[in-house]
Amino acid sequence: MKITIQDLPEGAEEEIIIRCRGMDEQLLKLIYALKSGREKLTVSKDEKIFQILPSSVYYFESVDNRVFACLEKEVYETKLKLYELEERFYGTDFFRASKSVIMNLAKVESLSPAFNGRFEVTMKNGEKLIISRQYVPLLKEKLRM
Repeated sequence: MKITIQDLPEGAEEEIIIRCRGMDEQLLKLIYALKSGREKLTVSKDEKIFQILPSSVYYFESVDNRVFACLEKEVYETKLKLYELEERFYGTDFFRASKSVIMNLAKVESLSPAFNGRFEVTMKNGEKLIISRQYVPLLKEKLRM
């Protein structure tokens, strides 16, 4: 693999070009890491606006037509809809777990089968989430189980 880095004149837009024979999961993760390294998510709490890194989000949850970004200890609201977040983080560690939750698989501590074909997930911060049975096959595929 060849890597070329060029200095740009002031004001020129940065650009990354990837030439490859085929897109795979590892390449998608690399692209995500490049994008998320600088990309931030705008959220709010107590009428204040914050910028957070997507990698710090444990999961997104929709409650009463509002979407919340749940971090290790904090909860913020985002104006984005779940389907917009799902599109934005496609091919990354974010995974649609149910109609109302998108979780960050990088923040999962353990998975265990639950009743009715569902899975129970324990996040690294101790919170427990459920993966609906309709999303379990996608999870198994994503984790190569």
